[in-house]
Order: sequence, then C-alpha cells, then structure tokens
Amino acid sequence: MKTNLLFLAILLTMSCKRGNEKINPTIETISESVYASGIVKSKNQYQVFSTVNGIIQEILVSEGDTVKKGDPLIRVMNEPSKLNTYNAKLAADNADIYANADRLSEAKVTIGSASSKMKDDSLILARQRILWSQGIGSRMDFEQKQLAYKNSVANYQVARLRYRELNRQLVFASNQSKTNLKISALQAGDYFIKAEANGMVYKIFKEKGEFANTLTPLAIVGDASEFLIEMKVDEYDIARVCHGQKVLYTMDSYKGEVFEAIVEKIEPLMNEQSRSFTIKASFLTKPPVLYPNLSVEANIIIRTKEKALTIPRSYLIGDSMVKIQKGKMRKVVVGLKDYQKVEIRSGLTVHDIIYKPIP
Repeated sequence: MKTNLLFLAILLTMSCKRGNEKINPTIETISESVYASGIVKSKNQYQVFSTVNGIIQEILVSEGDTVKKGDPLIRVMNEPSKLNTYNAKLAADNADIYANADRLSEAKVTIGSASSKMKDDSLILARQRILWSQGIGSRMDFEQKQLAYKNSVANYQVARLRYRELNRQLVFASNQSKTNLKISALQAGDYFIKAEANGMVYKIFKEKGEFANTLTPLAIVGDASEFLIEMKVDEYDIARVCHGQKVLYTMDSYKGEVFEAIVEKIEPLMNEQSRSFTIKASFLTKPPVLYPNLSVEANIIIRTKEKALTIPRSYLIGDSMVKIQKGKMRKVVVGLKDYQKVEIRSGLTVHDIIYKPIP
C-alpha cells in the first residue's frame, strides 16, 4: 500500500513539473521546408545493356575501373547473328548484278530476235504494199502482212520493256542485299558492349558464361568524380518545390553533419506507385568521400524568415492556441513552421510567458 502511494506521489510530482514548464517566445530565424529522402548517384549514371542475346564470353573490366567512351566492357557471343551475317553474305552474292549477267544476256537476245522479226515483217509488208498497188494479190494477204508487222513491233517493244524491268529488279535486289549484309555486319560488331561515356564501372551484375539479354542490365557505369542527390518528394509537397531552392541534407555515413545542396532538376512525371516526384540536386557542400546509393535525408527550404517570433511546436495547442496560465488560453496566428518551431505572427510578445500543455 505504501509503495502504491509513493508511486502515485511521484507521478503527481512529475505531472506538476510538466505542467509548470514555461518559456518566453524568442526572436530567431525560422525556415519552412519540405522533407525528402533519397540517395547519392553518380552524375551521368546509366545501366549497361546488351544489344544482342547470347552467352557472355568475356568481361573486360572490373568494378572500380575507369573507362572512356567507346571502351569495350563485355564480349557476348551470339551464334544466330553470325549465321544471319553468313546468310546475308550468300544472299548478297546471289543477288549481285554480275551473278545475273546470263539473265540479262538472255533478255538482250530476246530483244535482238524481236528486232529481226520486226525488220523482216516490215520488208514483207513493204513488198506486199507494192504488189497491192499493182493489183497483184488479195486484200486479205495485205492485211495479214500488216497485222504481222504490228505484232512484231509490239513484241519488240515488250522485249525492251522486260529487259529494263529485269535490269531494275536486279539492281534493286543487289543493292538491298548489300545493305542487309552491312546491317548484319554491324550487328555482328555489337558482340562487344562498349561504354557510352567516360566514367567508372560501379557494378557488374553478370559473370562469364551467364546468359545476357537485351532487357536485363549487365553493369552500372557513371562519372568517376561528379555526384548528385536524387530525392523523392510527395505529390502533396511538390507544388512548393522549384529550381534553385537550397537543400539541407544529412547522411548516415556522416552522422551529426549537415551539408548543403541546390535543386537542379524536377522530373515532371509522377511515379504512380509511390505518388512521388523525383528531384535532383547538385552539391554546394559535400562530404570528402562519396559513393553511389548512399542514403540521404533532406529538407528543401521553401521559405526563410529572419527575426521571427517563435515558440516550440510542443507549446502550440491545436493550430492556434497557447496556454498563458492555469486554466487560461490565448488565440494566436501562426506563420512558418519547421519540425521544431513555429512562427507566431500575432497574439504573443517576447515578454509573455506560455506553459507547455500536459500530454
């Protein structure tokens, strides 16, 4: 019984002490900010993908290596592409204009035959016309010779048209097959996956002998010395964020230290799953050593006010009331808020005493 009474007395004493916590409002600088979390990323960081499906024959770099644009990173063997190139070479050889010279020669012979026939029919028609003018022969004979000549003229013209069309088709097929061969040869050159920009190899996801496809990244490459912060901001706060705003950030790797950055880019498309926007910030002050994917917690400064009258947020009751003495409350008008303080625009002075409400 005595123990219970003692415990109750201690609780009452602590409650009275909490109820007697009091302060005066103070004049200081206050900033309103938007919270954001994110990671450090290498500038120009990108994922490396294979342009063909195949088996990784050789990994030519190691994690931590610096590379230049165009340097080979990984060699992939793709047997179907090799076969496609071989087939394209066969098709190009078969469609070559010189390989089809016999067909063109045959078409020329047809033109020659049609031309000779047309000339013979022309001479026969001319003789028949002379005989007809002398009253020799029948009209039917004359008309038959005339029709034969017209047919031979038509056959000659058709033979010439067929030759031109055949020549056009052969030239087109030859050029097309040569182009296909060039495309296949270029694709065959893609067996070597190359660096897109100068930088450092930060991560390699595959090993020699594993299968590579065009959808799965093989490595991560980025700038070797330049970094940025990539943060996520909730859609509720994004309207208040703009370019050039200062960012105060902390890192688990450097506990107790606060660094500065500046908003550089706001990606306009919202992530529908997280309902957030991606913000990129460049460093104003940064730790001496950085690595990609280090975690960051940040506050994007929206507004700052100097010489503001402030009180701790724990002394504010609701959104607009403070306790000035036992049983008495006072209405105030608040302004900027951060995670610890709130600005009092009207309702209090530095001479007023306010009491911390009991939870």
